[in-house]
Amino acid sequence: MMAFDLALFADKLRRYCKQFEVTNDEISQRTGISLERLNGLAAQESEPTGDEVLILADFFKCDYKFFISNEKLAPFEQTELLFRKYGDKLTRDDRWAIQEFLFLCECQYFLLSSMSDYRPHPFKFEKTGHIYKEHGVAAAAALRRHLGYEPHKVPMDIYDDFRKIGIHVFRRRLIKSSISGLFIRHPVVGPCVLVNYTEDVFRQRFSAAHEAAHAILDDESDFVISFSAWDKEDLSEIRANAFASHLLMPPEFLKKIPVRVWDLSQVLDWAVKLMVNIDPLLYALCALGLMSTSEMNQIKKRRVRLDKKSDPELPENLSPRARTRKEELLKRGLSDFYVKLCFDAFENGIISGGRLAEMLLITEPEIMEIAALYGRGMGHVN
Repeated sequence: MMAFDLALFADKLRRYCKQFEVTNDEISQRTGISLERLNGLAAQESEPTGDEVLILADFFKCDYKFFISNEKLAPFEQTELLFRKYGDKLTRDDRWAIQEFLFLCECQYFLLSSMSDYRPHPFKFEKTGHIYKEHGVAAAAALRRHLGYEPHKVPMDIYDDFRKIGIHVFRRRLIKSSISGLFIRHPVVGPCVLVNYTEDVFRQRFSAAHEAAHAILDDESDFVISFSAWDKEDLSEIRANAFASHLLMPPEFLKKIPVRVWDLSQVLDWAVKLMVNIDPLLYALCALGLMSTSEMNQIKKRRVRLDKKSDPELPENLSPRARTRKEELLKRGLSDFYVKLCFDAFENGIISGGRLAEMLLITEPEIMEIAALYGRGMGHVN
């Protein structure tokens, strides 16, 4: 049996504290581990107990084995580099939000691996040539074929589509609204995509496709973060936009729309049907020669906003209280898909009530309320 590596443990603890801008005093207050004890662990004066390792892992939302192993069991290096590169663009709350998002990805990976009726269908795309935009166009067409879509078929539930190919996609509120989304390649669970829930629901949909493009096409990158105001010379971003546009608005479909002369009302109508914002639709129509540049600019000058956007996870028939509670969950990354997956695992005896609460980022007393919200019976929670 190998001796416990105090230096490794202390180094990881120190670097995690730096990543999330947290002090030993704060950790002590929130975990119950004394400040003296934490200082001693950081100074390599003593070995942590098994309970202390579990408590710290729970606090930092990571696999407990991460603290005691040299294996890459957590996206530690990715987040460290991410926060170092974009430290001035990420608040402390956003850093914790990203860590919680990665925790949800790990939980989802475990649950899906444990549920025998789920088998992802991985999608691989080999880039050819050196024109980035064409990579995005070709990858979107290849993915549509992989998913069994007809050339003119418009994908409506892209979140489900991305889950089918093994991408863990979550929507989560970030304080820094200039961030549209990010992609992180987790060393264990694979590609993880976070979409900023503060953006409007149609923009979230486009951002999800954009980040999925990074997961598929930027295979040499451990992470990519996308901002609302992006560098127009960034070829990787151009490629991701081309992918998202062609996936959500397939050219074959746009060409079949029975409109010969586009006006604002028609653009608004079809934008709602396609669940995209006005500008992406205008650019797609213009690129296909279905609208002139002058027509596009005239419509853009009107600066009209869509007002018929609806979130499929917040249907109109929800009561005001249920709607508010469900929106709170969505802001924390808890999609319908993920919540139902957690309850299915509980009902099948895969996880305990305590683990269910942990995976849902709630306390055990809240479980009954969430169960009622989703129409799930709990029976005896243990």
